Amino acid sequence: MTQTAEIQLAHSPDSDDAFMFYALATGKVRIPGVKFNHVLCDIESLNRAAEKEVYDVTAVSFYGYSFIADKYVLLDCGASFGEGYGPIVVASHPIKKDDLKGRRIAIPGERTTSYLALKLFEPEVDTVTMPFDKILDAVAAKEVDAGLLIHEGQLIYSQMGLNRVVDLGQWWQEETGLPLPLGANAIRRSLNSSLGRDVERVIRESVSYALEHREAALNYALQFARDMDPAMADRFIGMYVNRWTLDYGEEGRRAVRELLGRGAAVGLVPSAFKIEFLSEAA
Repeated sequence: MTQTAEIQLAHSPDSDDAFMFYALATGKVRIPGVKFNHVLCDIESLNRAAEKEVYDVTAVSFYGYSFIADKYVLLDCGASFGEGYGPIVVASHPIKKDDLKGRRIAIPGERTTSYLALKLFEPEVDTVTMPFDKILDAVAAKEVDAGLLIHEGQLIYSQMGLNRVVDLGQWWQEETGLPLPLGANAIRRSLNSSLGRDVERVIRESVSYALEHREAALNYALQFARDMDPAMADRFIGMYVNRWTLDYGEEGRRAVRELLGRGAAVGLVPSAFKIEFLSEAA
């Protein structure tokens, strides 16, 4: 009797991740002899869990990856990039983007790429960490001067009468000409390298299947689409599951190196950190 290997696959409970993993979660694509156990958790918790090497394969912020590169290697697929858009800073009243210095800003976590991008944009902000889905209400209640939005908050803030201060993905593209790398999938270095390549292949197949069977994958993902109607969920998924998710390409890799290189230059990224993709691993 063949023994089944179990892989702990952790990702966020969001419509874009659900869309990406639809085919894998529903058995449309598989690795013979391997069972995937899907663990759903918010991205900051996943960043912290990765520091303890809790999961075999995990979603992780690119910034968070810089702290766990000794334990994990990046997969060459499954990433989210913002192409001229990304995390958004909003406020309850108009604030100029050049006037964030010293402001108290709610953030979704100190290991998120959104936090790194904010600190690169304006180093002298006073941040307070809270669950990402509490930030909109905190801004509306004026508990903070501004809030840093990820996930669906980027699309629904205007419905609450909030004002955009700066789109960090747009700023980054104007600054560098590159997309903003946000989230990645990483795999434990201690796993068998052959199994690692099989995992990467099946995740790419899952992304490809979803893009080719968009309606079915979208219907599946809607159960994870907090506060979004189908049209908005489809728009959100299109923002973060696309050609970049299938493969970084040379431009995507350059964007990752540029972002984390800038972070290292100002002391936010560990100096000994080295970016490594599974396809480059020995």
